[in-house]
Amino acid sequence: MIPTLEFGRTGVALPVIGLGCSGISHAYGRANEDESFATLRTALDLGVTMLDTSDSYGHGHNETIIGHFVREVGRDRVVIATKVGDVRGLPGFSKPADNRPEHILKACDASLKRLGVDWIDVYYLHRRDRSVPIADSVGTLARLVEAGKVRWIGLSEVNSKTLCEANAIHPVTALQSEYSLWTRDPEDGVLDVCRELRITFVPFSPLGRAFLTGTVDVAKLPTDDFRTALPRFQGEAASKNMNLVRRLASFAAQRKVTPAQVALAWLLAKNDGVTTVLPIPGTKRPKYVAENVAATAIGFSATEVAELDNMFARDAVEGARYTGVAAEMIEVDPQ
Repeated sequence: MIPTLEFGRTGVALPVIGLGCSGISHAYGRANEDESFATLRTALDLGVTMLDTSDSYGHGHNETIIGHFVREVGRDRVVIATKVGDVRGLPGFSKPADNRPEHILKACDASLKRLGVDWIDVYYLHRRDRSVPIADSVGTLARLVEAGKVRWIGLSEVNSKTLCEANAIHPVTALQSEYSLWTRDPEDGVLDVCRELRITFVPFSPLGRAFLTGTVDVAKLPTDDFRTALPRFQGEAASKNMNLVRRLASFAAQRKVTPAQVALAWLLAKNDGVTTVLPIPGTKRPKYVAENVAATAIGFSATEVAELDNMFARDAVEGARYTGVAAEMIEVDPQ
């Protein structure tokens, strides 16, 4: 039985782990649709109810797959989280993010149609469009809540200032940003704001895009895998970071668990009754869903958490998260 937590200030209890669905049709090389459905079924069978997708994953294809699955199992069995605003690579857009009200309204209807549902549980602004006032974007999300098309709203990859401004316009239920042993930016302030405002923090890529599992051979990644373009997966940086993963593997072996389970249990240790953290590890394979769920039963002492904190100190990790436009689209608090 997966432990639960209150999702934001909603009074609704959700399992402490979800499923990131981007890999089903996006980013990590070619996907197998039969295996994707098997992964989704395994997740639900094990008690994972939150399925996280986006209209940008596979240019809508990901939502279509989720929609087929939801029709198979029933709408009331899943919590659907999807996103709007990341328009990189889409024809007709001259900028990488679009938070204009007219785009949000149109995109929401398109997502509802692809998903085959009447409402979205969590609707995130996928990336901040700084050319649009946050009041306009969040105000539009609030209109969707009032219309019954969205239950709760969220933001992704924004800093403390933006989060506070948004929450003053309409209650923000979740903030989704990258957070893991090797990406610690949220600790610079936005996690504290989430704690104060009772906003659930939803870490994506909690396994460092699988690097922290110790199973990734960067030299064998397919050319269509977007990790090949990330600095941390290249050359000298990859070699240095692999030394960290070896230390993580040693820590895991002493406790008879896997490195992935350690990375997830470290995040779940942030839950203290006030702070709520709900990671969404992604995978295309059923066996890894089971491994990730098993991490919810692992408990670490404060000493063990501190050991992992020190092992993955900021200056120990080599390379930036992103480069170019992708780096420009994220907001972080100053260290």
